[in-house]
Amino acid sequence: MAASTSGLEVRSRSQPVRDAVELVSSMRFAISLLTVICIASVIGTVVKQNEPLNNYVNQFGPFWSEVFGAVGLYSVYSAWWFLLILAFLVVSTSLCIARNAPKIVADLRTYKEHLREQSLVAFHHKAHGVVAETPAAALARIAGLLGQAGWKAKVDTRPLGTMIAARRGGASKLGYLAAHSAIVLVCLGGLFDGDLIVRLQMALQGKSVYGGGGMLRDVPASHRLGPATPTFRGNLLVPEGQRASTAIINMNDGVVLQELPFDVELKKFIVEYYDTGMPKLFASEIAIHDHASGQVTAATVKVNEPVFHRGVAIYQSSFDDGGSRLTLRALPLRGGKPFDIEGVVGGSTDLLSQGTAGDQRVTLEFTGLRVINVENLGTADEAAGSTDVRKVDLVGSLRDHLGSGAKGKAEKSLRNVGPSFSYKLRDASGQAREYNNYVLPLELDGRRVFLAGVRDVPSEPFRYLRIPADADGRIDGWMRLRDALADPALRDEAVKRYAAQAAPPDNKVVAEQILLTARRGMALFAGAETTRPAPLGERPVGGLQAIVDFVETSVPDADRARISEVLLRIINGSVFELLNLSRERAGLKPAAPDEAMQAFMTQTVLSMSDSFVYPAPVLMQLTDFRHVQASVFQVARAPGKTLVYLGSTLLIIGVFAMLYIRERRLWIWLQPSGAGTEVTTALSTTRRTIDADAEFDRLKRAILQETTP
Repeated sequence: MAASTSGLEVRSRSQPVRDAVELVSSMRFAISLLTVICIASVIGTVVKQNEPLNNYVNQFGPFWSEVFGAVGLYSVYSAWWFLLILAFLVVSTSLCIARNAPKIVADLRTYKEHLREQSLVAFHHKAHGVVAETPAAALARIAGLLGQAGWKAKVDTRPLGTMIAARRGGASKLGYLAAHSAIVLVCLGGLFDGDLIVRLQMALQGKSVYGGGGMLRDVPASHRLGPATPTFRGNLLVPEGQRASTAIINMNDGVVLQELPFDVELKKFIVEYYDTGMPKLFASEIAIHDHASGQVTAATVKVNEPVFHRGVAIYQSSFDDGGSRLTLRALPLRGGKPFDIEGVVGGSTDLLSQGTAGDQRVTLEFTGLRVINVENLGTADEAAGSTDVRKVDLVGSLRDHLGSGAKGKAEKSLRNVGPSFSYKLRDASGQAREYNNYVLPLELDGRRVFLAGVRDVPSEPFRYLRIPADADGRIDGWMRLRDALADPALRDEAVKRYAAQAAPPDNKVVAEQILLTARRGMALFAGAETTRPAPLGERPVGGLQAIVDFVETSVPDADRARISEVLLRIINGSVFELLNLSRERAGLKPAAPDEAMQAFMTQTVLSMSDSFVYPAPVLMQLTDFRHVQASVFQVARAPGKTLVYLGSTLLIIGVFAMLYIRERRLWIWLQPSGAGTEVTTALSTTRRTIDADAEFDRLKRAILQETTP
């Protein structure tokens, strides 16, 4: 029996109703829906799901990001149209099964023993002969032969002879039912474990999605689901030494809180790293406090090794900061004294009271602490030109993926560069920039530098300000020079010292010209003077950009290269004298003008220039911390999981049955012929293969082994 692609035909006076039922129940409609689901799944794999809207705007642009969001491409698997297609696929496939199952069952029960003997000659596989046996003996021998070979047979006795009808491989038709039933079960499991049941439960309980912020304990009860929710999947963050029982279910337009029937207490979090810095193992030693019985159950949750309690699975998803306590040293970049700030990751504090931003309100938000940072600090030529420490091996990565298949000669130098911390500075309008600073100096391009990163949006990489470390490996020398640069008296003293050394001792005119040029250049470099008015509310531009603006506006084109070289030489010399002045005020010896100091001064001038465009009033330095780990669990109650597992098993069985099991039917006609029996046999198979030819050849020889000429 071949499965029909047409649908059910119902008796109705309405032609549209008959056509609609036939279409929905047809196999071609089910295949079309399955194709659409496959395409949607590909989209859901390519497009990152449930990302912040800003990420999609940056990736696709304002117009297309809004279009894609309107059709639900950012949460494909919970979109209404995806769930509707799943529901139609369930209905269509179920109707296909209901339409074909009776035919398949009826076909499995019949042996077609009433086939006319004259029809056997029309088959492709057929044979004819005479055996020297009586019909009864031939029937007994052939019946035993078929039974040993695994054939099921039925005998039809007729006036002129006997017809033996045998069948083998009927499981291939059961494979059709198994495969189609698997599709229904998997789709039902997806519907049961998706957002559909959660939203239905919210509608029944009168709950709504929460789109605000704040602490979990402050969320009203109208946004919380009870412990009896039949299906859900959410995230549960538990810091070390604390307990939690409220999971967060992410929805398209916000979150819903799911109350659990137990508390999860994190006793200890264990994490191990590869040499590359990627986590190798993270596990959580937890204690489950049951609300109903009060029983405490100890367990260990690992990746791919969940713990089950009251029908809820607890998976190890990831890890995060659990509220580490940080002590920061704020170094003002626009004047003022350093001060200390204490806070907890996840908290915030106001910097207005410290006077760091004038009359502007700046809020410091503690966002993260990372105690281990393994970076590739191998060859200097690969790291050169990179402003992001996390991408110093970009050239090597491209060569490995796009270049020759042979191994490169350059070796990686993976090293733990110490802790880093991140924070945000949010202004009065609510706009925030994210900062990421490394605690210890890193050796880049042969020099030890502190890295202070900043980015405007999360989708961008960090841009790093490189601050050279002094001889003691600290940032104090750079900060002393930065403060001295902002002091007009120290700048003027440094300029006088430089002019006295650079000018000829017997030429007062040249000395006066050098003094005036150096004084003007240092004022421009320090941002005390400007050639271009700064925008309203912004500080004047300093650093090398101010020198460039001065040259472009005041120097003819033919003399710009020469004047620029002279100004840079004067500024470098004046900054060196300013450095020695700052060291004298700190009670330190003057710096020797050797090669190492020259490299330090080159990096110092560049970092001083970059500091004028560093978009923060203060530079944060981590002085102490107490690290607190937190484990992120995924808690799920998934009754559809059983249906999915059963459907997957049926799908494997059904596919193998349809591909590797061939249904064969065999007919043998026995008719008396003198002292012997005339035998005519024929074989019918769903697929004509070499194996079918060989099998019929064996059967023919076995059935007609007593053939006479």
